[in-house]
Amino acid sequence: MSASSASKGVKPAKNSSVSPAKGGTTTAEKKQATPAAKKPQNQSNKGLVRPAPRAKVRRARLVVSKVDTWSVLKLAFLLSVALGIITVVASLVLWLVLNLTGLFDGINEMLSMLGGNAGGTDIKEFLSLGNVALFATIISVVNVILLTALSVLGALLYNIAAALIGGIGVTLTDD
Repeated sequence: MSASSASKGVKPAKNSSVSPAKGGTTTAEKKQATPAAKKPQNQSNKGLVRPAPRAKVRRARLVVSKVDTWSVLKLAFLLSVALGIITVVASLVLWLVLNLTGLFDGINEMLSMLGGNAGGTDIKEFLSLGNVALFATIISVVNVILLTALSVLGALLYNIAAALIGGIGVTLTDD
């Protein structure tokens, strides 16, 4: 604004820092002049690719209020069968390693020295490969039944507790 426009009754802006009557410019005029005055000094940056704006991370807070007992039964059965197979295979491999190292013969010699009876006991008759496989299979079948039943019981207890207190809260993020 110039001095002549101030004499015509035009009011200066409220946020002016310099009086227009003195020949200065107001801050509103400075704000309008500054974007036009600022030009990029280095024109070679025009072709650069800007990085993508960072997206907000979405979060969802969910509550596990019920567990399907049929799904728990199926999953627990499959996992316990897998554990049973691992148990049988591990016991057979362990028996083979003990047999190859001669541990059973060493135990027989130690028992004969302690007992004084030269040929009375043979640990290999009691712990034969067939007996070990049978014992491991029986233990595995019992474990399958017990683990499946206990898992279903745990799911039922969780459903009862979740009905009373609301369940477990889980926060999922979109990383």
